[in-house]
Amino acid sequence: MRQLIIIGSGPAGYTAAIYAARANLQPLVVASSVEAGGELMNTTEVENFPGFPEAIQGPELMAKLQEQAEKFGAEVVYDDVVELDVDGPVKTVKLGSGKVEEASAVIFATGSAYRKIGIEGEERLSGRGVSWCATCDGFFFREKTIAVVGGGDSAMEEATFLTRFASKVYVIHRRDSLRASKIMQERAFNNDKIEFVWNSEVIDILGEDAVNGVVLRNTLDGTTSELPLDGVFVAIGNDPRTHLVHNKLQLTMEGTIQVDGRSSRTSSEGVFAAGDVVDPTYRQAVTAAASGTVAALDAEHFLAALEEHAPVEAAAV
Repeated sequence: MRQLIIIGSGPAGYTAAIYAARANLQPLVVASSVEAGGELMNTTEVENFPGFPEAIQGPELMAKLQEQAEKFGAEVVYDDVVELDVDGPVKTVKLGSGKVEEASAVIFATGSAYRKIGIEGEERLSGRGVSWCATCDGFFFREKTIAVVGGGDSAMEEATFLTRFASKVYVIHRRDSLRASKIMQERAFNNDKIEFVWNSEVIDILGEDAVNGVVLRNTLDGTTSELPLDGVFVAIGNDPRTHLVHNKLQLTMEGTIQVDGRSSRTSSEGVFAAGDVVDPTYRQAVTAAASGTVAALDAEHFLAALEEHAPVEAAAV
């Protein structure tokens, strides 16, 4: 039986693996068979992760974090968790391959997934004008014309933030009123750089190698039109990846895993959570990495306490 299994391979999972491996816990990292590395694998230049003043490509950053974890003894497997049992002192993790792993502690760091519009150009132009994170990519749109898709608080926050860089920001919303809180609406309405496109939905994103516009459909009469753009920010929400722990761990009203204060301790003893799966607010690579550190230290202390209170075997006669 292993001491620790880490589920997830984003900044939180790999940072937890670095700390756990340096503590000689020999963690197993279940990295996923198709989404290893997390959301940063879909990001081009990362300029806001400490230590890289010249920026670094998202996939390269994740490769470095993995390399660092493996250097200290972490084992990484490219497989998916299909079943998880966190009750009792032995945690059971069943993989897609059919293999079953057991451990005394588990760190759950599966992150979150940005909700997508679900149109072809969105995927094809990801990282080339299509983004889901204004904080990550806004800097690249200085003096550009861009659009934010959405009508909630996150969309208004993204649009307002993007006016620091862009010359023009359109907000495209399916209805004629916003879901955002009153204060967030007022900030957007009072910003001269923001223009609202009401009762409209994006049905196509145009461009070969980079975004150059979108096709809109009016939700009232079905007419279509094109809007020239240099970039599209999709802000229609995100969903924490918690499907494996529904009815197993306590969740918050936002759907994230509930932890005890600033710790990573969940409602199940010996199970810890880190990264975007516990964070409905910040969702940055650096905050996820810090959260992974907390989880690894909490797991280390938990395992040390288990060892300290383990029964001593009788000496052989």
